[in-house]
Amino acid sequence: MRDNEMLEKEEIFSKVLRAGRRTYFFDVRATKADDYYITVTESKKFTEDDGSFHFKKHKIYLYKEDFTAFKDILDEMTEYVVNHKGEEVISERHQKDFKKEYQKEESDSLNNFTDVEFDDI
Repeated sequence: MRDNEMLEKEEIFSKVLRAGRRTYFFDVRATKADDYYITVTESKKFTEDDGSFHFKKHKIYLYKEDFTAFKDILDEMTEYVVNHKGEEVISERHQKDFKKEYQKEESDSLNNFTDVEFDDI
């Protein structure tokens, strides 16, 4: 019965966000003193060459005394990103011609350099 009580405490409230190969788990859990805290777990799927797969997980623990500061900083950081880069996703995975555009920009920037020989110095 003790194990069931522990499981019930750990499953107080949960939400899942699936995002491609990543899954985020948001869980409300209880301390031994029966106070609440949040865990955020990132689980990322990796596929091996033989077709098998494994998951890597990273977890943070967020306690009530840190909620306000954490939320304020998260809001500030997300607002900064959206204000500077917008909400459109810019990446190799989400844009089919990303590599082509990136390689063209890289090539253009390399062509702007002047060749210097050691003899010139």
